[in-house]
Amino acid sequence: MKKEPEQMIFHALAEVPYAYSVGAEGSRFLAEIRDNKRFVGTRCPKCGKVYAPARKVCGPCFTAMDEWVELPDTGELMAFAVVNMYFIDPKTGEPAIVPYTYGYIKLDGADTTISVLLDELDESKLQRGMKMKAVFNEERVGLLTDIKYFTAV
Repeated sequence: MKKEPEQMIFHALAEVPYAYSVGAEGSRFLAEIRDNKRFVGTRCPKCGKVYAPARKVCGPCFTAMDEWVELPDTGELMAFAVVNMYFIDPKTGEPAIVPYTYGYIKLDGADTTISVLLDELDESKLQRGMKMKAVFNEERVGLLTDIKYFTAV
């Protein structure tokens, strides 16, 4: 008869430093927000799909993309959630301010969405498909959080 292994539980704190690269396309996308308060994306030469944030390869076609397109600072609200869960902000180590609203915006002219903060906490004032506009932070550092929030137009 085969003996079941004993369960072991090991408790420890471990620091796991890591770095994440958004690649050349993601870097250009973020640099355009930081330097020019504008959005850019890449267009697939095969299917015409426009990616924002920009990508190197089209997902469905597996085709390399090198055509850049400028996109407006407006888009459509595709989905949203009002977040009430308390957590520690990993960037600051401070408690996050709750509630806040996150939304998925499909920029006009793009086929993909970006995940950003919204300035509305009352979910009865938000609806899928409504027109939204980006508001940028005055000081920008090259992160998606350079977008202060999207607001209803």
